[in-house]
Amino acid sequence: MTTQEVANRLVELCRQEKHPQAQAELYHNDIVSIEDEKLGAPITKGMEAIRVKTIVWDESVVEIHSAFVSDPIVTGNHFAVTMENDITFNDKGRIQINEVCVYEVQQGKIVREQFFYNM
Repeated sequence: MTTQEVANRLVELCRQEKHPQAQAELYHNDIVSIEDEKLGAPITKGMEAIRVKTIVWDESVVEIHSAFVSDPIVTGNHFAVTMENDITFNDKGRIQINEVCVYEVQQGKIVREQFFYNM
């Protein structure tokens, strides 16, 4: 898959809230995931760690009130999307999250993702 095809497929699956499917289809086994550094979140490496992170996230969510994913902007082997979410969490209550998500693609798989967000 080209970077554009990977980007389009990720957006399609995210809009359907099929994040585990997107990871299974599009992520490389050695994926590196970097959350917004200002929150002190650790860097996550590898598909198994990504799956665990996703489960922990899903279990913390009470309700998703709305979710928006932009069309991708692609250049070379990178692409970016914006996401806007209105979510109620178990421990934080209802929060608006606006983020820019940047992805790197190599040989048709996402090898790196990094998130920058405001809450």
